Amino acid sequence: MNAYLGEFLGTMILIMFGAGVGASINLKKAYAQGSGWVMIAFGWGFAVMLGVYTAGYFGAPGHLNPALTIAFAAGGLIKWSIVPGFVLAQVAGAFLGAAITVLHFYPHFKITKKDEGNSVAIFATVPSIENQTFNFISEVIATFAFTLCLLTLGDFTAGLKPLIAGFLIAAIGFSFGSTTGYAINPARDFGPRFAYAVLPIPNKGSANWSYAWIPIVGPIIGAWLATILVGLI
Repeated sequence: MNAYLGEFLGTMILIMFGAGVGASINLKKAYAQGSGWVMIAFGWGFAVMLGVYTAGYFGAPGHLNPALTIAFAAGGLIKWSIVPGFVLAQVAGAFLGAAITVLHFYPHFKITKKDEGNSVAIFATVPSIENQTFNFISEVIATFAFTLCLLTLGDFTAGLKPLIAGFLIAAIGFSFGSTTGYAINPARDFGPRFAYAVLPIPNKGSANWSYAWIPIVGPIIGAWLATILVGLI
């Protein structure tokens, strides 16, 4: 049970820090409002690092990501029996992390209208140019690159490896992230998107559910392709 708890708490930490960056950049009167892509890339990188360290403390593998969990099971790296519990823990942790972020920034949500930055992009991904075919391809490519590099680390909860994983996330953000916001993680996108849709956030905009399948399916396929490639070598 510690592994499930670790995936839950690790993903919660991931979203608290990651969505916190989104809120800081987008919401009115936040000191970091208007900061650029560098802050986003490094903010999410540090969020992943801290989430992996948290998960590892509880004996979890630190996936924090259903795409990794499913791909690793498909590649024979973990047992399929743990997949449902891990995925549920990751999505629930992501939802809670988003809810905590809403609570922390609630006064800022109250003064920020949807056309002023109070959008689902604080929590979930949106494409810079909406073309669902190429948005899907972008998520596949970004997650493939992320997973392929991550697999070279072996146990990525050990030592300084979570820090390396964090820099890897920042590198993905710099290189591939500016097209779709680089979800590369279904839980990181779906849990916070669902939280934005159902929580009583003042002035909020649309959750953009018509796009939500892309950051779910694209990362799963990208991670699976990378895992299969490594297994063939």
